[in-house]
Amino acid sequence: MTVLVYPALARVPGEGWAAAHAAHSRAITALVAVVYGLLAVASGWALFTGPGAWTLACLAAVAVAVSVTVLLAAPAHGRLAAGHDPALLQRLLRADRVRAVAAVLATLAAIPAVW
Repeated sequence: MTVLVYPALARVPGEGWAAAHAAHSRAITALVAVVYGLLAVASGWALFTGPGAWTLACLAAVAVAVSVTVLLAAPAHGRLAAGHDPALLQRLLRADRVRAVAAVLATLAAIPAVW
């Protein structure tokens, strides 16, 4: 998403924005639902099994990624559905970078957590 999808979406000119954003939203909705659903299940399982320090670090990073999605990315997408707004698009791209860093940190913390 961060490297390919959002940069391509950001290059769409204003006149093609509505169709491109709608197509992006339709295409990504199922994937987002599956990924975040699996994150919820895995996080719940990790908490239920008595997490160690690395698991808690992983869960904290997951919480950051989910929070950025809920509080910043999803509302930005909602507003961008109404029309092309370069400033709002830049905020979405920044939120996505934060989310990507959180996902990488969660992955790095998960490695020692499962050893």
